[in-house]
Amino acid sequence: MSYSSVAVRHFTAPKSLGSAMDSLRSNSTPETKIKPSSVPTSVNGGTSEPPKKGLTFANQDSLPKLPIPDLEQTCKRYLESLAPLQTLREQEETKAAVQDFLKSEGPILQEKLKTYASSKTSYIEQFWYDSYLNYDSPVVLNLNPFFLLEDDPTPARNNQVTRAASLVVSALSFVRAVRREELPPDTVRGTPLCMYQYSRLFGTARVPTDNGCVISQDPHAKHIVVLCRGQIYWFDVLDDNSDLIMNEKDIAVNLQVIIGDAEQTPIHDAAKGALGVLSTENRKVWSGLRDILTKDEGSNNAECLNIVDTALFVLCLDYTEPHNTSELCANMLCGTSEVVRGVQVGTCTNRWYDKLQIIVCKNGSAGINFEHTGVDGHTVLRFASDVYTDTILRFARTINGQAPTLWATSSPDPAKRDPRSFGNVSTTPRKLEWDMAPELSIALRFAESHLSDLLQQHEFQVLDFKGYGKNFITSMGFSPDAFVQMAFQAAYYGLYGRMENTYEPAMTKVFLHGRTEAIRTVTNECVDFIKTFWGDNPAEQKVSALRKATEKHTAITKDCSKGQGQDRHLYALYCLWQRSFDDGASSANNSVISSSNGYTSPVETASIESPKSSTSLSEDGLSSNGYSVRGMRTMPAIFSDAGWDKINTTVLSTSNCGNPCLRHFGFGPTSADGFGIGYIIKDDSISFCASSKHRQTARLMYTLESYLMEIRKLLRTVNHRPASPRTSRAREMEMIAERLQGDHRRGRIVRGDPGQLHRGAETPTTDSGELEDDGMGGCKLHLWKCVPLRLTTQLLTTESDGFFDAGMLLHALKGLNADRERDTEKPEKRRFVGKKLRLNDY
Repeated sequence: MSYSSVAVRHFTAPKSLGSAMDSLRSNSTPETKIKPSSVPTSVNGGTSEPPKKGLTFANQDSLPKLPIPDLEQTCKRYLESLAPLQTLREQEETKAAVQDFLKSEGPILQEKLKTYASSKTSYIEQFWYDSYLNYDSPVVLNLNPFFLLEDDPTPARNNQVTRAASLVVSALSFVRAVRREELPPDTVRGTPLCMYQYSRLFGTARVPTDNGCVISQDPHAKHIVVLCRGQIYWFDVLDDNSDLIMNEKDIAVNLQVIIGDAEQTPIHDAAKGALGVLSTENRKVWSGLRDILTKDEGSNNAECLNIVDTALFVLCLDYTEPHNTSELCANMLCGTSEVVRGVQVGTCTNRWYDKLQIIVCKNGSAGINFEHTGVDGHTVLRFASDVYTDTILRFARTINGQAPTLWATSSPDPAKRDPRSFGNVSTTPRKLEWDMAPELSIALRFAESHLSDLLQQHEFQVLDFKGYGKNFITSMGFSPDAFVQMAFQAAYYGLYGRMENTYEPAMTKVFLHGRTEAIRTVTNECVDFIKTFWGDNPAEQKVSALRKATEKHTAITKDCSKGQGQDRHLYALYCLWQRSFDDGASSANNSVISSSNGYTSPVETASIESPKSSTSLSEDGLSSNGYSVRGMRTMPAIFSDAGWDKINTTVLSTSNCGNPCLRHFGFGPTSADGFGIGYIIKDDSISFCASSKHRQTARLMYTLESYLMEIRKLLRTVNHRPASPRTSRAREMEMIAERLQGDHRRGRIVRGDPGQLHRGAETPTTDSGELEDDGMGGCKLHLWKCVPLRLTTQLLTTESDGFFDAGMLLHALKGLNADRERDTEKPEKRRFVGKKLRLNDY
């Protein structure tokens, strides 16, 4: 491939994430990626105030390490999580295995874990990476989740080029804020969260090798890659200072040019050169194909592949627009499969799954698909939220220059800069033209066929439930997340008549390098509720059982968010045993250099490696941390017990992640007979996106919707509902007067039909409490003081944080009592003529 003599870029292979982080910490000189140039790189023609360094990662040093739970408590929680899923005989077998573990290998492994963790940022971190990077199956549908963004609120901007250019500019502003450490750190109720994941969000790629995958990163990447009809293009977007070198119009011109060029390739021929399809192959197969592409260092194919690997992110411009929301979600997760005359013409060929991807359809619908190894949904949600918000604010500033901005500083206007200040950049789009050897062409054809098979094996269904949302759920005194989790259990039981293992992640980013802990939804309280709900029982009993189940779920969520779960702890112990076993079966000659305690960490080594290649042995058969492995050749009973397999086989894999910037969020099922359900709890609605391998997904969503409507009827039957705190407080006085002197106003009270409320009507809330999601997988409990609408001494002495003011209410009641006592001064009763409408349902 020939390049223009202007702005020639010489790419080098990206360093692994671990070594990149090491070089940043040691302040070493970064590897040069630009040809030496006499052109100065100082910025002219525009100024930005010196950035406030260190804001983004300012709290890192003060964050606590993830605690290692007590072994006996972990085993107790493990038994509790399994009990509802087992028969009595299975429970006894698991109890025996746990007791054996506590008396034998357990304490040894626990001490070994403590020693190992003493020199690590997190005891689970490396094991977590290994679990992802040693996964050989395709990452599409198995690992990568997606976000579906809301449309641009300005209809005229919902065309592909305008929307894509706008999202790119906002994404680059986010990159700049992270690199300059100007991005405000995440917090939960004032508690700082770990920001480490943001350092590995851009310029990273999942690279397959013979021994598992590694995460490589170019921390100084300046270009993006654009995919259109499977064809791959690139151009620079940042300078050496991470300032934007093009405005939105410039990027829109580039994208329009790319679309025009891609359309020159007939859609029936596009798949023949769509190299991104190879990223959907089995990882070992993809590793071998990469070896073919890079066998000659400096070759055209090696250079092209490196350009993709080192890109900040990938922008996918799809030439189609899905017909409904289910198809739109599927398009963001795995692309579409459409075979015409034996040729694949769907958007599944227009992806590169080893990278962070921004996907924009022809009609402007946009989403994000991300590689999950190094980042969790909470991190990418912040990215998506800020990007979406910035697109709106930038448009607002074109109307009002005083409109606010998200960023502490901004890039100087590229139109006002000295051309020499940009340095050696290439702003003109360039198409990557691969040398398609026969083995690559054949491999590409087979990879596309395998991908089409995979897509045909899955189905997707969305449910945009408009009946109610967080407002109504909290008004009834429930945690929104726990409430929805019980809904999943009730719907599944209603369809299949049994309970299954369910997983929900709880965020642990309050700890250094924190990731997630597993919430196990099925508890004894949950089982009791399901049986009560589906039985012939009074409404009060059903609601009471629901309340107990949700309270239990909320308690578990809080423990998990504090690092006091059982899954990650037991998995770390299992990994230590596995490594010890592998070490004992291998020889010192087969080991590699590792850290002093015998295990690697992504921030200590050149790559995030598989367990087998990251451990060393001393000559006497001891691991380098000094623990003997000779006595642990037999798998501990707790890990060979059937309960271990059951708890690690998830049928209902669920996750709550989102805010108003997202329409939907989802992922594929994690087991062959399971469902993957992503959901977003909004104020007055709940969005669900479910996937499975053709397990009546639509029917499950229908059953879920039916349950949600039925439980609302039960709650309204049981619970007294005062006026909403969002309504006029004049209603409070009216209700007080009614209770004290009765309702003698003329007219019949009209009760509205809640089922006929128009969209957007307020859902009822009460003063019993408010529970809010905190992004930790469950929800945060934000208790408000309870002030029921009854005139008691307790009410008058209760401190209130709710919408009632106790002082105001006391004053009003004193006035009414005084009126009662002064018969001669009693004012004439006002006549309220007309039929009173009941507002409780609005």
